Amino acid sequence: MQPLTQGVQDFQTKNFQTMRDLFAQLAQGQHPETLFITCSDSRVDPNLLTQTKPGELFVLRNAGNIVPPHGSINGGEAATIEYAVNALGVKNIIICGHSHCGAMKGLLHPEQLTDFPAVVAWLSYAQKTKQRVDEKYSDLPDGEPTLNAAIDGEPTLNAAIEENVLVQIENLRTLPSVAARVARGDLNIYGWVYRFETGEVFAYEPDAQRFVPLV
Repeated sequence: MQPLTQGVQDFQTKNFQTMRDLFAQLAQGQHPETLFITCSDSRVDPNLLTQTKPGELFVLRNAGNIVPPHGSINGGEAATIEYAVNALGVKNIIICGHSHCGAMKGLLHPEQLTDFPAVVAWLSYAQKTKQRVDEKYSDLPDGEPTLNAAIDGEPTLNAAIEENVLVQIENLRTLPSVAARVARGDLNIYGWVYRFETGEVFAYEPDAQRFVPLV
């Protein structure tokens, strides 16, 4: 705990002092424009990745950046998204997967999850991802890899990471609050994959039907 305690002290004596006006403004309310849905993985830092300040991102994190579809058992994901969309009026939603995702490894190798029944149950919301990987990428690694797979040599895993982002976007669109805003044309949805070991971000391009470098 000592490093964390020291970090809090450093924040209070250094960072907070230089950002006092910002935090005073945030005390009056938050107005983020983007809901950022990503994995709980400690290697992913949404604010560092996007170079955003406190108050600019509304963040939802869980294992595998999963969004249970409408009609699933009520949980924090649906409530968080509903609040972001209806109360905060976010204009953008980004679902961001990442390289070397442990949740996707577990999805592909369920035999490794015998001691994690809660994880197995949670990954049921990503079964469509596994089905697509099995159907579309059965020839990997010898077949045509995805863009990210061509980079880091884990074609099947990266196929799962990319397909999962797209599956979760489909799930996201089933939520009434999201569907209504999308229908009005004032809510944008994006799919990203972050490769933390290189700092690269790949965004799904619907016209090309593939993930391409964001910048």
